[in-house]
Amino acid sequence: MLRFLLVAAALFPAVSVKADNLRRIDYGRRLVEQNCSRCHAVTSTDKSSHPAAPPFRTLSKRYPIEDLAEALAEGISTGHPDMPEFVATPAQVGAIIAYIKSINP
Repeated sequence: MLRFLLVAAALFPAVSVKADNLRRIDYGRRLVEQNCSRCHAVTSTDKSSHPAAPPFRTLSKRYPIEDLAEALAEGISTGHPDMPEFVATPAQVGAIIAYIKSINP
């Protein structure tokens, strides 16, 4: 019984970390759906409705995904010409980056 408890205790942090990461990815998905999906394809299969808006699933081909964190935190204002400015909190930036990584090959 003691061996089982020790194994369970060792595995619990990994389960907790994975659950936290899944919650973060889900939060990022909801943020981009609310703020970006009007123009950008934000899933792994949809199509961007705005011709100048790259699909999020292809962003890793254009930029190192981690480099987007600074732009999100400072406010993206240089996207396509009619893109609204978007400024994210640190928690939102982390969630958006985690989501984008989850859909980029």
